[in-house]
Amino acid sequence: MTAPVGGALWGRGDQQDFRSRVRGCLLGGAIGDALGAGVEFDSLEAIRAAHGPDGVTDYVPAYGRRGAVTDDTQMTLFTVDGLIRAHVRRDTGAWHPPTDVHAAHRRWYRTQSEWGPDERRPGDGWLAREEWLYSQRAPGRACLGGLADERMGTVEKPKNPDSKGCGTVMRSAPFGLLVGWEPQLVFQLGVECAAQTHGHPTGMLAAGAFAAIVHALVRGDDLDAAVQKALAQLATRPGHEETTEALRQALGAVRQGLPTPERVASLGEGWTAEESLAIGVYCALVAQDIRHGLLLAVNHGGDSDSTGSVCGNLLGALHGETALPPAWLAELEGRATILELADDFAMEMTQGPALHGPGDSARIWLERYPRGA
Repeated sequence: MTAPVGGALWGRGDQQDFRSRVRGCLLGGAIGDALGAGVEFDSLEAIRAAHGPDGVTDYVPAYGRRGAVTDDTQMTLFTVDGLIRAHVRRDTGAWHPPTDVHAAHRRWYRTQSEWGPDERRPGDGWLAREEWLYSQRAPGRACLGGLADERMGTVEKPKNPDSKGCGTVMRSAPFGLLVGWEPQLVFQLGVECAAQTHGHPTGMLAAGAFAAIVHALVRGDDLDAAVQKALAQLATRPGHEETTEALRQALGAVRQGLPTPERVASLGEGWTAEESLAIGVYCALVAQDIRHGLLLAVNHGGDSDSTGSVCGNLLGALHGETALPPAWLAELEGRATILELADDFAMEMTQGPALHGPGDSARIWLERYPRGA
């Protein structure tokens, strides 16, 4: 797929391919998240004791149901919402995507502390009115703390300056779906939005690198080439060493033999940003198919939902929605919402000028993605 840049026209085939990759990325990440949700805090030994020598091979109950997603998917969806809002608001002359993403993540924060949607806030848009999102699914402390007040963390003055938890990486795939953007800007946006909750250089740079990898995949690169491009960008950034080394270890592990849970464990547990990124990348690189890659990504003693989510984002962006296992897709919590948001994002990116402009806009679009909030 050749990415249209600078207002170039999208052909029908390009639009269909792009929409399939957006759907694949968001749904694939949610499936990986749901596969890992029930074993997130278990050791590999405990997983095998409970589910057999192969570990988890299907959804296991979490949060009262099979196929339940966690805060990883919740925050990813609000990232998408913020990016659509940014593009809609561009007509007004207001163009600062980190501010729109921060506002979206603050809306997510309210879902973690309020009983349900507040109809008195029409500016929240449609996503914040989805009742199923008002569930606490083990949200990270740094994400909650970083979004607890209105001050937006920045690269120069980040929130939680010592934190490098994987909460930055697990929500950053949507930045990579900005296919018309230049790679350096996608990387930088991932960094700036990570600073809103996690200020350690590794937490920020791992998010930027993940966004850059997804971006290269959606533009048609294979995964190895996408990782190499991200490494090239990382090399220019101060404090890149931990993230660079983690990605290099993931590439090296591919050459060390058949993939096993023990080889995944050699890359860490996934609680930190660089480990989560490395495990997700490794499992996607060695995946025989999406099912194989996702099961490898969640069967380890660590942050299984986040590593599953990262791997799913990558494989979904690479192969598109039709490669996703249909039974897992059918049982996935929130599938209709995720699909609706994915299609809205693809429509905004490919046909935004037909939906809104400085002079004339579709009323329904501005109700879904209000400019003022």
